[in-house]
Amino acid sequence: MDFERVFKSLLEGFDQRRIRYALMGGFALGALGAPRATMDLDFLVHRDDLEALHALMSSLGYARRFHTENVSQYANPDDAWGGVDFVHAFRTVSLAMLDRAMEKPILGRSRLARLLQPEDVIGLKVQAMANDPARRRKEMADIEALMDVYRTEMDWARLAEFFELFGLSGEWHALRERFDRVD
Repeated sequence: MDFERVFKSLLEGFDQRRIRYALMGGFALGALGAPRATMDLDFLVHRDDLEALHALMSSLGYARRFHTENVSQYANPDDAWGGVDFVHAFRTVSLAMLDRAMEKPILGRSRLARLLQPEDVIGLKVQAMANDPARRRKEMADIEALMDVYRTEMDWARLAEFFELFGLSGEWHALRERFDRVD
């Protein structure tokens, strides 16, 4: 995937169509200072913007491969455009994440993009880990990388809510013990 080309095209389309979005997933981890390899782009988008999103993705040559109340996945037959995944924000928690999203420079600081806050990226990773325990090792590595970068700035109360929501309070306590300190 040509991340720069795809990302710029998507951001222009989001702006033109007034699609409310925030970057999440592996690309967001990199923009937040905890880079890791990724093969696609992942966004949180407001559910009320899904029709405009579908029109944008279709105009860029993407086909919707999967769609539920919660997520949409798009793929482009041209490998340079790759795949893009969207989580639909419509529940109170995800709408709050979208509202809290912050603008940060990306792509060598050439462009501003809306990114989820580190705690909210962690919250979605906690959900992924709870939904598929086989992903635990990968999700915990991402969570720990973000906590290492933001340890002095973490909103531990918000994180506690995410871990408690998915029955993982023990993991939260262990992480807080390890990361809620200044070395």
